[in-house]
Amino acid sequence: MKPRLLSPWVPAAMCVVSVGAWGQERGYPITVVPPGKGPYQFAPGYQTPWDKIEMLVTEKLSPNLYSLHGSAGLDPTHPDAAGGRVAVLFGADGVLMVDTQDPQLASKTLDRIRTFTTAPIKVVVNSHIHPDHTGGNAFFAKQGALIFAQENLRDEMLNLPGNAGRAPDPAGVPTMTYRYGSPGSPAVTIHMDGETVDFIPMMPSHTAGDTIVRFNTANVIYIEDFYRNFGYPFADQANGGSIRGMIEAIDLIEKIAGPDTTLVPGHGTLVTKKDLLGYRAMLVDILAKVQKLGDQGKSLDEILAANLTGPYDSTTLGDTKQSKDRFITEVYDELKDFPSVVNGVRKMPRRAGGKQ
Repeated sequence: MKPRLLSPWVPAAMCVVSVGAWGQERGYPITVVPPGKGPYQFAPGYQTPWDKIEMLVTEKLSPNLYSLHGSAGLDPTHPDAAGGRVAVLFGADGVLMVDTQDPQLASKTLDRIRTFTTAPIKVVVNSHIHPDHTGGNAFFAKQGALIFAQENLRDEMLNLPGNAGRAPDPAGVPTMTYRYGSPGSPAVTIHMDGETVDFIPMMPSHTAGDTIVRFNTANVIYIEDFYRNFGYPFADQANGGSIRGMIEAIDLIEKIAGPDTTLVPGHGTLVTKKDLLGYRAMLVDILAKVQKLGDQGKSLDEILAANLTGPYDSTTLGDTKQSKDRFITEVYDELKDFPSVVNGVRKMPRRAGGKQ
């Protein structure tokens, strides 16, 4: 059985369906290790102790679909759980992974996978370009994985907008690509391990190369980083991200997810689509407030001083001043002068940034 592709062929052996679907059973998802809640503080000059971070099975999303994350309290970029969340589908047909973690945690990620399956690593799909999600690409390619991604992500990785200090390892650059088409339409469908897995390219939101991954049998969608419940939103404008695009992404999830669909963010706790409504309302509210102050001639510094996020601070986990100021600055920049999307791509000027 072959996957449906908008890109070159995939070896058919990768896609043989196991006898008997796993199916979603009652009791899933199971949170095994919840993310940390903080607050966290790190001394000036603190360096992430990668050797001390453990990779853990943090959620069991179905009998053969797990998600992995790193230890809490050690990674200042993601203190709730180190690195980015990795989803792992496993069974007799092999292993399909969503994302590959930071490069320093790639081998530990494989070691943890080997505690629950010995199946070969067959497929990796990248949800977006950030190194906590793609840093282990080369490592897993050398294990035999075929790496899929939206074409925009491959272009970003090769051209490194906002990531000038990060030279790509050719082995980690996705070789199987697809393009954004109509909203919510899968570009690739893979039948594997009793699952039907859809790779759905997104409009520019967190970055210009986002992909969500739908596991139909398990009723799970990996929604990557356009939504977060630890800290304030991050639209990586250097890589084509957009606050308005995040609103469009949430509206799309509202259409394609059911009321009981488990949504798996790249960071933070698992949610359902109703949990995204407050997040959407906050985005709309902050856009309107920044627009109003901008129309009054207020500078960015004056808008930052207005503490527009104050009403949301108590409900936004892991809030920091850096997180708040970054969010408001992104909104200000987007409202002030922002290129439009052309053919699914927003060409941003090169600037500092590109962090996860």
